[in-house]
Parts: sequence; structure tokens; C-alpha cells
Amino acid sequence: MRIVEFEIGNYKEIWKKMVEFTATRTKNTKDELWITEHNPIYTLGKNANENNIIDAGDIPVLRVDRGGEVTYHGPGQIIIYVLIDLKRKGLNVSDLIFILEESIILLLKKYNIRASRMKKAPGVYVDSMKIASIGIRVSRGCTYHGLSFNYDVDLEPFFGINTCGFDQLNVTSLKKLNINENKATLLKEINEILRDKLVN
Repeated sequence: MRIVEFEIGNYKEIWKKMVEFTATRTKNTKDELWITEHNPIYTLGKNANENNIIDAGDIPVLRVDRGGEVTYHGPGQIIIYVLIDLKRKGLNVSDLIFILEESIILLLKKYNIRASRMKKAPGVYVDSMKIASIGIRVSRGCTYHGLSFNYDVDLEPFFGINTCGFDQLNVTSLKKLNINENKATLLKEINEILRDKLVN
């Protein structure tokens, strides 16, 4: 599995690259994990309800082709896009979502933070506050989009939306939980967990 790191940048550009990669890949194309951060943006899943945007302010809004409702992306998040051939891995979408959730749960466990899943609301939660969001798209049996993890993100923009379609859902970050680990260390730890679970 190849890991590709991008500088912080434009969501639309990375999305276009994901679509092109997935449309042109063959049965021999290696799976990839793309690591990035985005400039501030709200994204709506393909069937998301626009009424879940309360006040976007100056933050741009973009409807995309992933599953799920509205979420916010911005600096201070680790974004991991998962471009894999599900059939080749012997996985279905539910399996992949479980693996992505588990990677964050195991990461947080290293910092003595107890995290969990929530029924009917994919992602990872600490004391019912969301710390990681997941949205996946499958095309030709292959996935793109993926996971966003709040390590040091400004949480204020989340007040402008009903995060993931829930009007009472609070959001947290690693920094808010008083963990000030640097991004490079977090990336190394997450990548090791994901590679172990997706390669084997």
C-alpha cells in the first residue's frame, strides 16, 4: 500500500484527483492512502439535507459524492482518504468503516482516552462527542473519500451546522482533551495501525 502526503490545500482539487484515480485504476493498481488537511470548507454528502447548514458564514459549501450528511473540514484535522479495491481486500463497505473507526479508537487508547462507536452514526466518539468522521464512496468496487480526525482543529465552525445531521451532536478534538501531541507523531501512529489492518 502506497502512502501519499499532500500539503494543506483545496478540497475540490483533491476530490477531483480521487475521482480520476478511481476511474482509471486497474486490477493491478496499488491501493493508496492519501494524507492531507484542507482549507476551511463545509461538505455535504450526495443525499445530505441542506437544512443541516445553520449558518455557513464565509465558509464555502460544496456538495460531494460521498455518503453521509454535512461536516466541516479545516486546518488541524488529519484527513485520510482510502483508495482501495474492496474485492481484492475481501472487504465490504461496513468492514472498511469498522477498520477506520478502530484505527482511531486504538490510537486514542494509546493516550488513555476511551473512545467508542455509535449506532447509525459512523465515526468515533469520546463521551458522546465526535472526534472523527467517516464518509465513503464506492465506484467500480473501489473506494475513495475516507476519514477526518480532529487533533487541533478550530471547533467554532461546527456550531454553524448540525454535524452529520444531528442537531444535538457535540464535537471535540485531541487538543480539547488536553493531548498536545504533534501531527507527525499522530500520522505515524495512525498509518502504522491502518497499514497493519489493511495490508494483512
